[in-house]
Amino acid sequence: MLALLLLALPLQVLSVEKTFGVHPNLLSHYVPITEGNKSTWKCLNDSKVIPWQAVNDDYCDCPDGSDEPGTGACPNAKFYCRNEGHIGAYIPSSRVRDGLCEPACCDGSDELPGVCENVCKEVGDAYRKKVEAERKIRKTGSKIRASYIAFAQKEKKRLEGQIDTLKQEVATREKEVARLKDLVDRTESLSAAALEEKKKSPLYQSLLTHHNALKSLQREHKKHLDREKALGDILDRLRSGYNPNYQDMAVLEAVRGWEYLAGLPHINDVKKDEDAENSVNAPGDVAEEEELEEGMWTPSQLENQLDGLLKTDYEALLLEHENHIGAETPESLLFNLASYLPESILPQFEALQEGLVSWLELLGVIRPGSKTGSADASRAREAFNDAEHSLKLTKEELQQAEENLSQLFDPEGFGKEGEWKKLEGTCLEKDTGDYTYEVCLFDEARQKPNKGGSTFSLGHFSRWNDAPGVEVGTPEYYSKQYYTQGTKCWNGPWRSVVLELSCGTENALLSVAELEKCEYQFIGTSPALCLPLEAMQPRKDEL
Repeated sequence: MLALLLLALPLQVLSVEKTFGVHPNLLSHYVPITEGNKSTWKCLNDSKVIPWQAVNDDYCDCPDGSDEPGTGACPNAKFYCRNEGHIGAYIPSSRVRDGLCEPACCDGSDELPGVCENVCKEVGDAYRKKVEAERKIRKTGSKIRASYIAFAQKEKKRLEGQIDTLKQEVATREKEVARLKDLVDRTESLSAAALEEKKKSPLYQSLLTHHNALKSLQREHKKHLDREKALGDILDRLRSGYNPNYQDMAVLEAVRGWEYLAGLPHINDVKKDEDAENSVNAPGDVAEEEELEEGMWTPSQLENQLDGLLKTDYEALLLEHENHIGAETPESLLFNLASYLPESILPQFEALQEGLVSWLELLGVIRPGSKTGSADASRAREAFNDAEHSLKLTKEELQQAEENLSQLFDPEGFGKEGEWKKLEGTCLEKDTGDYTYEVCLFDEARQKPNKGGSTFSLGHFSRWNDAPGVEVGTPEYYSKQYYTQGTKCWNGPWRSVVLELSCGTENALLSVAELEKCEYQFIGTSPALCLPLEAMQPRKDEL
């Protein structure tokens, strides 16, 4: 009986076809090389020539395992299941004839006949239904994606037009700023002479004298404060080291006087009651505060506000004084007419004005500097500053528009075709009962309590899927978004989200899970991932 079993085993092995487990595309390589009465076969990697009988004989001869596709003899060999009615698939040859039905081999070819049922028809039908449903979703989604791309193209045209307009506006504003700068320089040079004349007034000279006197008093005051502090330190040391048993009346009188001035308790009382906190903290006789006349400064004001007073801009005060005393005097039409003239003829008017004023001053009709030069200079400076500020804002707007255009078709931003631009700021939500989870694309993810409480940030958008081996711009690259640096967890990490996306007809969140403490996984869909059907590579192995 045992002999019969031993004979039966090699017969089963020998019954394996030489092309068993070979992919149809490789069948032409599994043909013997006949030389006379001898048949040989070369390993697929050309590393070795073996007898034809050694192919699929359950013994590994080739280093690449290509001689044993239908047996488990070679650990690196692959067995191909034809799966007629479905899709062919590879499995490791080590799983062939192991008594287990491999799901990848729905035709059961990996085991002896009768062990595994051929279910490729049922599996193939189910697979084709699934593929058809996905195809319909992708077809609908790709149309929506096409509208996103069209939006990006419109946005491109809008930004290009905006950039052209802003460049022209910048050029115009630069010319205006240059014109006003020249006007300011000329106006201020004229008003400088008038200012020097005003500085000769008795009021301004008196202000300077008071300023210098006050500064000198401040210097002397600081000297006295330093001297007082030094004397206070000496008396403090005398007071702490004073021994009343010696009855030195001079020292006693000095200590008593210092305690009175400084508002300190007598040193003997402190030593007697040093364990009683109230007694230690009890103040001694405090000198009465001096009553100040109205307007006089307190010591605190002298200490903290005197520096600010000494930094007063007396020239500005002088000009304000001039404006104040002349506020009711209307300006002549000659000096106010510029406010009503168009900018195109202002330079000619200003030149005419300067010449006319010079002649009037020369003839003695008006006094030199009688024109409110400071007021003109102030208005010119204000107009220049306004124009310069407007130019700055326009340049910033231009820079932002150029940045938006450069990011529009950036593969690491809104995609090579700009398909994600329309979704910028689009918020997706998922209600889980206690919380509503929200992610605003390219912005921030949040956790909002449904029954009151604080909303937590789960992170801000930081990048797409940058895992090793993932190529920028591929569907896999756009299948994940990372949101990081959210609100910090108690005794945990900063909250973060990985948003995993797939093709769908809607922008939606399907599920939320907290995989680790404060680390969340959002699953969602978006039409932006639905490539056109013709862009998808067909499966050549589908039968």
